[in-house]
Order: sequence, then C-alpha cells, then structure tokens
Amino acid sequence: MKPVIHLRDYRPPPWRMESIELVFDLDAEITGVQTRMVVAQDPDQADIDLRLDGVGIELLSVSVDGRQLGKGEYRLEPDGLVIPGLRGRAAIETQSRIHPSRNKAMLGLYMSGGIEQGFLLTQCEAEGFRHVSWSIDRPDVLARYTVTLRALRSRFPVLLAGGDVDGAGELDDGRHWARFVDPQPRSSYLFALVAGHLECIEDAHVTSEDRQVRLLIWAPAHSIGLCRHAMDCLKAAMRWDEQRFGRCYQSGIFHVVATDDFTMGAMENTGLNIFNSKYLLADPDHATDDDFRRVLAIIGHEYFHNWSGNRVTCRDWFQLSLKEGLTVFREQEFESDLGSRTLRRIEDVRALWRSQFSEDSGPLAHPVRPDHYREINNFYTTTVYDKGAEIVRMLSTLLGSEAFRRGLDLYFSRHDGAAVTVEDFLAALGDANGRDLRPWLAWYSQAGTPQVTAVGKYCQRDRSFELTLSQFTPATPGQPQPKALPIPVSLALFDHSGAALPLKLDGEGMPSGGERVVVLDAAQVSLKFLDIECEPIPSLLRGYSAPVRLLHDPPSRDLAVLAASETDGFNRWVATDALIRRAFACQLDADAASTEAFEALADSLRAALADTGLDPSTLAEMLTIADESSLGEMRESLDPEAVFLARASLERRLANALQQPLRECEARLASTREGMSASAQACRRLSNRCLSLLCVADSSHRALARSRFRNANCLSDRLSALTCLVHAIDSDARTELEEFESRYREVATVMDKWFAVQATRPAPDTVEWVSNLGRHADFSWDNPNKIHALLSNFALRNPRAFHRVDGAGYRLVADAVIRIDLSIPQVAARLAGAFALWRRLEPVRRELMHVELLRIQSTVPISADLADIVSRALGEA
Repeated sequence: MKPVIHLRDYRPPPWRMESIELVFDLDAEITGVQTRMVVAQDPDQADIDLRLDGVGIELLSVSVDGRQLGKGEYRLEPDGLVIPGLRGRAAIETQSRIHPSRNKAMLGLYMSGGIEQGFLLTQCEAEGFRHVSWSIDRPDVLARYTVTLRALRSRFPVLLAGGDVDGAGELDDGRHWARFVDPQPRSSYLFALVAGHLECIEDAHVTSEDRQVRLLIWAPAHSIGLCRHAMDCLKAAMRWDEQRFGRCYQSGIFHVVATDDFTMGAMENTGLNIFNSKYLLADPDHATDDDFRRVLAIIGHEYFHNWSGNRVTCRDWFQLSLKEGLTVFREQEFESDLGSRTLRRIEDVRALWRSQFSEDSGPLAHPVRPDHYREINNFYTTTVYDKGAEIVRMLSTLLGSEAFRRGLDLYFSRHDGAAVTVEDFLAALGDANGRDLRPWLAWYSQAGTPQVTAVGKYCQRDRSFELTLSQFTPATPGQPQPKALPIPVSLALFDHSGAALPLKLDGEGMPSGGERVVVLDAAQVSLKFLDIECEPIPSLLRGYSAPVRLLHDPPSRDLAVLAASETDGFNRWVATDALIRRAFACQLDADAASTEAFEALADSLRAALADTGLDPSTLAEMLTIADESSLGEMRESLDPEAVFLARASLERRLANALQQPLRECEARLASTREGMSASAQACRRLSNRCLSLLCVADSSHRALARSRFRNANCLSDRLSALTCLVHAIDSDARTELEEFESRYREVATVMDKWFAVQATRPAPDTVEWVSNLGRHADFSWDNPNKIHALLSNFALRNPRAFHRVDGAGYRLVADAVIRIDLSIPQVAARLAGAFALWRRLEPVRRELMHVELLRIQSTVPISADLADIVSRALGEA
C-alpha cells in the first residue's frame, strides 16, 4: 500500500523544469519517447538529488548535458529515476519506450477503440504524466512544453497536442510529423496528445479583444455528426466567460476530442480538451434533454478551467477544490444564466443531499481540502467538487456579485501563471474588498455536514418575532470536535396568505426589503424582527445559501403556504420536498398523523398543477419524490426494503390522489412539448413526469406509455416511456427493450442508457438481470462507461436490488470490483464506494456487506486505489 501523504509535509520542489521538449514516435504497440528537459535546483535545497517521476516506462538511456550516463551513475526505483550528485542547472535527456496497447488503466498514453482502428490519447490528471515520460510530475512545477509527434500517416493521420502549431511535414517511409509549442508554462497533469483516425467540424470565435480563435471538435467518423450542439455550447461558454467574468481565451486554437474510453467525464488539458463521448455527443434522437443540458454544462466546465485551473493552478493536490470547486460554481452559473436557474439549483442540491451528505456522514468523510491522502485518485469526490462549489457560492452570496467579480479579477491577475493555495484564493477575494476571509478556511479544513436548528417565537404583545439559529457539526473520522463555521442564511418571512413581509431588525429605523442574508458564525445567534402583525412563516436558506442540514419543524400548513406562494423557486420546491419527507416518515413509521401530512402535500401539488404560471421544469421536480438513498440517509439500522416499500406506497397513494389533475396537465402540454427550445424541453420534462405518475396510479395508462415509446420523435420521450414500462415490474416490457436495442445497437452512448434502465429496475430479481447483462455482446468490462451504466447504477441507484436480503447484490458487485481492479483500478475504487454505508444497515445486511468488504480487501493483487477505499470504508487508519 502507498504511504500516506500529509499536507503539513509540503515542501517547495527542490528542482524545477524550466522547459521540456518531447518527441514521440507513435505506435499502438511500442511508442518511443525522447525527452529533453532543462532543470534548475532550488538554492535553498542544494543537498537534494534530482529525482524524476516515472512508472511503467522502459528506460533506454539517460544523459546529462550531452553525456550519456553509465548504469552506476543513476538509480532506477519502482516509481522514479534518481541522478545522485547533480547540482545547479542541467539539461537532462532520456530515451524510453512505453506500450499504449497494454495500458488498460487509461492513465498515461493508451488506445481508444481497439488497436486496428482506434486512436491514441492521454489522460494525465492527477499523476498520469509519469506513465508517459520521466519528469518532475507535480502541479507546482510549471514548464513550457514543446511536443513533436511522428507517426505513420496511414495509421495516424491526425496528430494533436496542446499548444500552438509550430510546424508539420512529411517524413520518409510514409510517416509525418507535427510540432506544438505552449504559449504559457503549465503543469504536467495538463499534458495531452491525440493521434489517429478522426474527423472534425470547425468554427471560429472572435473574442472581446478582437482576436479570432479556431475551434475544432474531433470524433470518430461514425459520431462526428453528433458534435454540432457541443460546438454551439463552446461558443456560448467563451462569450459568457468574457461577459460575466472578463476571461478571454488567449491562444489562437482550441481543440475538443471525443472518446468512448475515458475514466473521467472530461479533461481540461490546455487547448486540447478530451471528453468522454457521453458528455459531448448530442442530437434529439441520440441524447435526452438532460444530456443536452449536461453537454452545455461540461463543455463550459472544461473551458472555464482555462483560467480557473490551467493559468492559475494548484500548488499541490490538497488544493484540488481550488480549481474544481471554483469551476463547478462557474459551470453552475453558466447553465443557470442560459437556462432555468431553479432547475439547476434543485438538481445540484438533490445530488448534494444524496451523495455528498452521505459521504460526509460515513467512513469516507473528508474535508474539502484533505489534510492527508494515500491515493489522490480517490479524492475526486462530491465533497471536493460539489461542497467545494458551495463554499464558493457562499462567498459570492456574502460579498455580492460585483464584489465577488472584483475579487476574482484580482485572483487571476495576481496569480496568472502560478500554482497557488486556498489561502491565496481567499486573500485575493478579501484584499479586493477590504474583508478578512480567513475564518472561511474552516469550511475547507473541516469534514461533516453542519446542522442548523431554527426556532421561532412570536410575541403578540410587542408584535415581534424572534428567530434563534444554532449550529452543530457531528464528529467525523479524525475530527472529534468540529468548530462553528460562518454560515450565510438567506431568509424571508411570509404571512399566512403567502405575502412576503418587510423585514426590520431590532435596532433598525425602517424596514429594508423582504429578504436578508445573516451570517451564523457562532454556536447560536438570535434575531428579533419588529412590526410583525401576526405569527410569520419563516423561509430559510433561500436558494440554499449554505450546504447544511436544516432542522426546522414548521406545521404542515405552513409548508403548504410556502409550496404555493414562495417567490424563490428553489424554496418553493424545498417546501414541497419537506412535505414529501414528512409524509414518507409517517408512512414508514405507520404514524397516524400521516393523513394530515399527506393531505397537505396533495393539496399543495393540486394547486401547483393548476398554476399555469409555474415553470414546468420546477413543477416536474415538485412532483418527484426523493430517492430511497436520500430518504433513508438519516436513519440508523437502515432497512432498505422497508424504505423502498414506504416510498413506493407514498408515490402510489399520491399518484392516485392526483390522477385527474395529472391527466389534465398532461393533455394541456401536448401542444407545447415539441422541439428543442428550452420551453419545449421544460414542458416535455413535466409531461413525462405526469405520465410516470399516471402509470404508477393505474396500469391502464401504460397504453399511453407504449404509444409514446413507439411514436416518439426524440430520445427523451422514448427513454422516459421505456423506463415507465421496465420499472413497472408487473409489466412485460421485453418487446420495447428489444425494439430499443435494435434501434440503437450501434450507438454506444444510447446503449448505455438501455443498460441503466434495466440496472435500476426496482425488483429483487434485478440481481440476475444485471448478472446476465454482464455477458451481453454490447457490454465491455474494459469500458468505464459500460461499467458505470450497468454496475454503478445498480449499486448506487437501485437500493432495493443491491441490498437484497440474501446478499446476492453485494456478491455481484464485489465480484465486479475484484475483476475491474485488474485493469481499471480507478473505476473499481469508485464502484467499491457503494459499500461505504455498511455500518448504517440493519444487522443482517450489515454483516453480509462487511463480509464482501473483507473479501475484496483480501484479494491478491489489489490496486492502491481500491485498497485505500476499502481500508477507509472498514474504518482503518
């Protein structure tokens, strides 16, 4: 197992690379790599030998200042090359060989699509460049890269690397070459090359500084026709970043490449972004409406990294959220500005509650900036990305949009071309606005989800309302006594007719607006509002102003008022979700109060269905019951089957109560749901949600689902109808599954959805379905997308089947983890995260899952990635 790396042990690099020149003789089986780097020693660390990182590289020779070294003059280690006695400044040259076709882990240089017709590409974040060439592979070593690619033209007609083109030509024996030079220094993790048979579409963008940028998107010939939407999204992202944050692209060319074989979603390599195909390819027949939005968001995300990650990068991997959290926030704002802000916020918070809160409350809990790690690949987590984005959002809320922009401008100008820390980020925001933001470091260093308790007390005598807010964060591994955090709470008060009240705090002269942001920065804060004519209804954490668990227990009738009248779209959804959770809890616990909670919920949704002014996508989310993982997240000795049955019963009861308004709404949308406009997509989202609930209420509505499946003119409708039929376990959907498979057999991204629909079928015998699908001709154990579509969806999105009481689901996933670990350790480690909640289960399932964790741990060999996740899940130090 790898040693533990601690933040406290960080030291500046004893050697830096001033420049690095690489020459690749590309071939699928054996690629030759010639590297020449100029290195310079830190005078303050003059006693430290030069050490170059390298893993799985066959070294042929090494030279210093033109002199080839003998074997006794350097030392090869399992993960590096040491040249003892070297001091000052030197030019180091190495000649090496690597073997792309053998690289199944997809880290470094590898093949996508098979040896015969596939293409070569790289993935170097976080520590992949050391699998490509000997180098100083750490993010705080920035160098100018010059890359020359040479290859047989007939086999690798397209040659791409990061940077600007600096020449190209023909060589003897049918080969050709191309050279690329970086305009700015960059970290090794941002290195990229692509070579092979690819087609492209081209466009251009003229920046606000009046420079023209060539835009090229590359994909295999069979999918290049699905790239037009991505190009439109890229141009929109470039415009938006100039307008919203003043960030212009500085180079003259920008490439994007699509691949079916990628362990991540996409990678922001400077000037040469590489994308998992499922986040790039889209047309109405091959992508859902959500896919279209996801392409927009992720194209934006990777492009925005050009500044927040590439030009200003991380000093070390502990600062990962410095680039990812900030860029996720920028991505969220981009999609919100171009689409529905409420829908994006609901989706982000749903994901946070489902995944990040669960992570924060289990053995894999860690701070947004961890203080140690064993395997950095395992810290690309929802905590780092999503909770990190929430911290940035809180700072934007605290400062206001203009002041936040002022702080970011200073951050980018102060640190352009540098590798920095969270402290540098907070200092720039603070210095630009005369604020001391050091207390916010606690959000980065402390794990766990804060709990905010709100208690209101109305006094009729002096017409005042006192709101007391308090906070508490449960202990997490290694942090037994968490501290109080600065928590911005956006709030408003409503009367019982749904009207917002003007807010006047004790000590103020006049009321000031209907919304306030107060900062809870101590264990408890009390606020006294004056001139309140009747007991108000508090609306708290509007827009979800902080990533906390709100403990507030208003009467159901108050929640119903907010669900009908809230002017903040997000909190209108939150009020409905709170009613759903209350009705669910009553259902699960067989509480006699369930009728009151349920009727308040049903009445609220009837009113919402009749509200023609309500955004259809928001209404669709209001009609969506939280998933089992989120509903059961706070319960101890969890019985997943009981949670499933209670949720299913509530959904069926609700669907029956709403049948008539659901039918009316569905019929009303028929004339507004066609096309790809934002409004049509929103109407289609609501229409398909209505159909899903109608199918739950009465099996007779499945005829409508079958009709929609067969007559659909877009994938959103076809897939939604298929899901209704497959997930109705008393329905025979084999015909529709076969038709879908026949139609899309040649389209990998859509076939992944076919696997996912079956993997999430909420029935105990789905274990056997998934096992059989693992042998399907279109499934591949070497493709991360296929593994996620089938096995990750089964383990993380189908709690009923995964937690089958005989342990068959656990055995199925454990077998898969062990198998996958032999080729793609990062994917195996992510899948193994499904076992992290084992201690929270009821005793029978707890022991069954524990047995599988121990079986995985005892496997020989086991990768460092997987060993790290399993040991942490078991609670080992």
